[in-house]
Amino acid sequence: MVKLSSKKAFDLEYFFEVAPDLLCIAGFDGYFKKINPAVVKVLGYSEDELFARPINEFIHPDDRIRTAEKRSALLEGHSLLNFENRYLTKSGAVVWLTWTSVPIKKDSLVFAIAKDITFQRQLQEYDRISSILGMINDDHHSRFRQQKDSVDRTFALGKSDDDKIPLEEPSQSDQLWLNSFEQIVRKNAGKENLNLEVISDGLALSQRQLFRRVHSILGITPNKLVRVIRLQLAWEAIASGKYRTIKEISNIAGYRSRNHFSRLFFEVYGIPVAELL
Repeated sequence: MVKLSSKKAFDLEYFFEVAPDLLCIAGFDGYFKKINPAVVKVLGYSEDELFARPINEFIHPDDRIRTAEKRSALLEGHSLLNFENRYLTKSGAVVWLTWTSVPIKKDSLVFAIAKDITFQRQLQEYDRISSILGMINDDHHSRFRQQKDSVDRTFALGKSDDDKIPLEEPSQSDQLWLNSFEQIVRKNAGKENLNLEVISDGLALSQRQLFRRVHSILGITPNKLVRVIRLQLAWEAIASGKYRTIKEISNIAGYRSRNHFSRLFFEVYGIPVAELL
């Protein structure tokens, strides 16, 4: 092993500590051995918590099998390039990470770097939705494409300027905060008492602070962000193919009135929700 001068060793350690990407060294035994502060910040666990449990426990359950397959290849000496999977934060939010990993067989270690691509994945969701619409008539598909193009430019939902969400990527800390906001909405979407008081309590903020934080990041109100998340839940339910009625989709998205949900869905996307079921 190459010996480093004290200055070079300091420079490497400093880089490890301040790098914005997630840097880690993992053992062939499946545990973290060394992590940088970005790992703690993104996942929300303390270092002790991250070291105490197998890495697999932090991975989204739906991604564990294919991640295990890639890990087996790493243990055989094959490097990993741009592998994407989902992790669950301590708050329960989902984050998308893309990994580049290199195994060091003689030391039974894996050196890995990951980037948080959660924001990009959210934008890609519009393309996935567009593919779903390929099965409906051309007129409605064209209307959705026009709406989608507008969304790509402004990441907006709705037609008024007040609804526009700037396309500029949030900072890492803002994205983590938005993930927590989304998780609270998802957890309580089906409950009648979901309101800004519930969300602000969950985030330990006053409602005024909640409004200011959401508006400073996205330029919209908390209520409109809740609407974005509710409609996302509706799309996920439609795409799953498990539900066949507007009532089921409406309930999942947290709308008790089917008529109100149907009108809102049509106003936003220009497509009758019934045509997707």
